[in-house]
Amino acid sequence: MTDQPWPWPAGAATGIGSLPGTDIAEAQRVVLGELPALPHLPELPARGPGADLIGRTGGLLVELPVELYAARWRIALRPGRDLRRARDLMERDLDQLAEQAEGYTGPVKIQAAGPFTLAAALELPIGGRLLRDPGAVRDLAGSLAEGLRLHVEAVTRRLPGASVLLQLDEPSLPAVLAGRVPTESGFGAHRPVGSEVARDLLRSVAEAAGVPTVVHCCAPDVPLELIRSTGAVAVALDLALVTDLDPLGEAIDAGLGLFAGAAPTQPPSAGRAPTSAEVADRVRTLWDRLGFPRRQLAEQVVVTPACGLANATPGYARAVLAACRDAGRRLHEE
Repeated sequence: MTDQPWPWPAGAATGIGSLPGTDIAEAQRVVLGELPALPHLPELPARGPGADLIGRTGGLLVELPVELYAARWRIALRPGRDLRRARDLMERDLDQLAEQAEGYTGPVKIQAAGPFTLAAALELPIGGRLLRDPGAVRDLAGSLAEGLRLHVEAVTRRLPGASVLLQLDEPSLPAVLAGRVPTESGFGAHRPVGSEVARDLLRSVAEAAGVPTVVHCCAPDVPLELIRSTGAVAVALDLALVTDLDPLGEAIDAGLGLFAGAAPTQPPSAGRAPTSAEVADRVRTLWDRLGFPRRQLAEQVVVTPACGLANATPGYARAVLAACRDAGRRLHEE
């Protein structure tokens, strides 16, 4: 365990990214009210194309325009209305953030798709996933790196007293590494990407952004050692998908922070949101099984929902964020 300063306060909680609804002003009020220690820029995919993870990140790319074709995002020959919509939505979100969070001086988290999830989702102009072309993947990573650098600058201009934390969403990363991303025919799979290539491209994107980076992966078999080797400050994962404690313990012991997804994104059979005590107990139980001292927990761990909350009801989403916030405080006070 290192004595590094973490880019979030002890006992912090945050959201993964998405929330239900289409009202960005209301979503930002909820986030700033329920997650005061580490608010995030909410994503509202219900607003339609350009508000989804791939389209929203595609709007950040530099000199690599995207468009919708047959309800899928692909690289375009020239900028068009789909790209303008994605960029307009982001501009409105940032302007609203500047208004809602005026004078804020703490950390704020922003999210974007990572290069491999993007490559597994975007299609080439001639068809087929961009992932099939290693040169195109490198170009995509370079475009994303520059786009995220500019995006961080745009957030900083609007919130000059805040510090930015970047979250790269990589749910497809395990499948990319294992060669499990299906081809367009569905009868085959794309060749696996080598771990060294993945490490280098992820690192280049994070370094270009110039701010602390969290890699989020809400899938089984999170490549923890690879993520740590990219220079990421933390990994965000769903605790329910952790089956092997040893790799997680090694990563934490080596100094990787943990965004612990401890609250379900949908109500359980009981039909109610988890209490803060239940969320805190889930995090505490895992930490104790890993064998680390309790005093370390509140500093190195941020409490989060298991994943995005786009499919939850507004009431449930708000209750989950509040439970995560209070769970973080409970763990800090112990």
